[in-house]
Amino acid sequence: MSTSLPFLTTRTVTVPVEFFDGLRRSTQRAYPAIPVDAVRDAGYAAGQALFDHFSAWLADRSEHGPDVLLDSRFPILLREYFFEIGWGLVQLSSLSEAVMVLDANNWGEAAAAASGCPVSTGLFAGFFGRVADAPLSVLEVTPDSAAEGQCRFLLGSVDVLHYVWEAMERGIPYERAATSA
Repeated sequence: MSTSLPFLTTRTVTVPVEFFDGLRRSTQRAYPAIPVDAVRDAGYAAGQALFDHFSAWLADRSEHGPDVLLDSRFPILLREYFFEIGWGLVQLSSLSEAVMVLDANNWGEAAAAASGCPVSTGLFAGFFGRVADAPLSVLEVTPDSAAEGQCRFLLGSVDVLHYVWEAMERGIPYERAATSA
């Protein structure tokens, strides 16, 4: 008996949101043996596979693939997709010509008591990198009105988000840094 399922291009499993809290706690206890970068890297690999799942989801709805989807349709379908698969609500918007913002509300990973969404950071880097067909960087930031269950991510080229990160380290708000990038 074969252990693979060749008829499935992308397999998905459902885990309760408590998985993320357990992962975070295990990582913190094992640190430095398991650095948070390893968790982000796992998210990145999953994000690339999630792109395939999103593509199949679009095809099931007779929509164009992500590579040719109309820019006006993409944020709407992205929101429906992440909500339908149980992650939460996402809203994609432009912060500047070079930086996009992804707000995630009622977000599965953010439901845990601890702050930060390292899996999602990697997941979005892998996912949106496949959408753009180019390496993208994702930076989690804290919005002024952050509430429980919310995460905010900046998406942009590696160079642009490196510039934003360095500006933030100097005390410049990310909104201003992104606008000047």
